[in-house]
Amino acid sequence: MDWLTDPQIWIGFLTLASLEIVLGIDNIVFISIIAGKLPAEQRAKARMIGLGLALVMRILFLLSISWIMRLEHPLFTVLDMDISGRDLILIVGGLFLVGKATYEIHGKLETEEHGSTASIKVTGMTAAIIQIVLIDLVFSIDSVITAVGMVKQVGVMIAAVVVSILFMLAFAGKVSDFLEKHPTLKMLALAFLVLIGFNLFAEGFGYEIPKGYTYFAMAFSLGVEALNIRLRNKQQRPTDPH
Repeated sequence: MDWLTDPQIWIGFLTLASLEIVLGIDNIVFISIIAGKLPAEQRAKARMIGLGLALVMRILFLLSISWIMRLEHPLFTVLDMDISGRDLILIVGGLFLVGKATYEIHGKLETEEHGSTASIKVTGMTAAIIQIVLIDLVFSIDSVITAVGMVKQVGVMIAAVVVSILFMLAFAGKVSDFLEKHPTLKMLALAFLVLIGFNLFAEGFGYEIPKGYTYFAMAFSLGVEALNIRLRNKQQRPTDPH
């Protein structure tokens, strides 16, 4: 029980938990957009199942650290570049994210062009869960490798991951509802998913784009859009004739 009084362990836990929460923002947006394609009564269930599976995957990966670390060993070489199992997951996951976000953007533009406000529905709950699990896999591998690089105690890693998933569970519904109320924010979120997918794809080939740049661009764009929303709400407010 000495770890309870070890400040280094607590600092490592708080730092890792904070980082996992930041990294989980991408996951929340993706899950919110996919769940938003389901009937209203199924969305909360889809989010809970998706995030629950993400938690299970991340804990299993953490308990299989030796296998995770082997993912960083080169499997083959392409154009003098070593490709590992982790690289393959990032490349495929990045392409999936870019393709999925592009498809959603195209579908949204098509419905607007034809004067329909109805959302394009996924095949059903099973299709939504499969899509969530696929992207959970990509984010889980990245999350676990980040955890392994920051702390040495598996228990601390698992605790930080659990905290981040609980945070996502607490806010996924609010994020989903907010995106549904503000279509322009949903389009912006989809555009950022394209950017994140491209970042993952580039990282798979060894070209790491600092995440700080991406998150700064996201924060700045969201700030501008928040001002736009506030302006639109002010303009729509009925004026007092007196």
